[in-house]
Amino acid sequence: MHAHGGERVRARSLGVVVGALPTGPLNAITDVPGVLVGHTTVDDGADLHTGVTAIVPESLAGGGLPAAVHTGNGYGKLVGSTQVDELGVLESPVVLTATLSVFRAADAVLTYLMGRRPDGVSFNPLVGETNDGFLSDIRRRPITERHVLDALEGAAGGLPAEGCVGAGTGTTALGFKAGIGTSSRRVTVGGNVAAGGSGGTGGSEVTVGALAQANFGGLLTVRGVPVPVEEVVPGARRPEPPGNSCMIVVATDAPLDARRLGRLARRAVFAMGRVGASYAQGSGDYAIAFSTAPPGAPAVPDPALDPLFAAVMDAVEEALLNSLFMATTTTGFAGRTAHAVPYDRRYLG
Repeated sequence: MHAHGGERVRARSLGVVVGALPTGPLNAITDVPGVLVGHTTVDDGADLHTGVTAIVPESLAGGGLPAAVHTGNGYGKLVGSTQVDELGVLESPVVLTATLSVFRAADAVLTYLMGRRPDGVSFNPLVGETNDGFLSDIRRRPITERHVLDALEGAAGGLPAEGCVGAGTGTTALGFKAGIGTSSRRVTVGGNVAAGGSGGTGGSEVTVGALAQANFGGLLTVRGVPVPVEEVVPGARRPEPPGNSCMIVVATDAPLDARRLGRLARRAVFAMGRVGASYAQGSGDYAIAFSTAPPGAPAVPDPALDPLFAAVMDAVEEALLNSLFMATTTTGFAGRTAHAVPYDRRYLG
């Protein structure tokens, strides 16, 4: 069952503003042109709280995209990552789900890819996971091919749903109920870039978007202020998921090659530390970064990457906060409860 404590809102609606860089119009990964997001939610109100989230770059239809994976801690199952490492190319949408459903999900992505390339004999689905077994009966492996295809085929622009939806339906983070969160930043690269990475002259304005599936341990920290669940939710038992993890997807229309995208992906995992991540032994922490820039555009040179690094750090931090602030208190498998972050001004500004 769910206990809805009023309408849930994003970080900025609470006055929690991360950094000085401007956001895109939606403050979401879908601000990057041609990046779509789809969810399938499996929630029976009792023992199943799980689902699928798909990040679908439309430009994949023209071939692979430059991409990189950074493994902060490799205790996880990211199907297809070694080929991305080897070739620096993303060949499929990025699909996120629960740990024990990742293999069925990968097979479903294969069905999707084969349908688009009838002559293909090799495909590399990229499917990641976190363990939602604290709130969902993960051993039932309820995710079917149809669930995955619905998320892929239903992917759209606009502001994606956040919180307890899709692959975030049953996740917890930093002691609270979490889920899916997203954010974006606009920066200028090249030319005479002003301090802070925006407002420069003679450069190109680009967008960096992030989407996170949050399911990791630590002490929630909001703009430097610790928010212990034990203090703000009296009597709460801190959820300690078996195998806490985080999946972060970074998209940009900045022209970047795979090596430079790897540098962005590293910053995405670093940003988890800003919200209080413990980076535990059993936490599989991964970031996937890809560029939708047209082929042949000259890559942003390394000395000009600082604005993009700042954009990634801020967008991921805010995406993680949105994943928590948009989630609702959930009671699931074995009667366990994960509480939503209360909107307490003492902590949240």
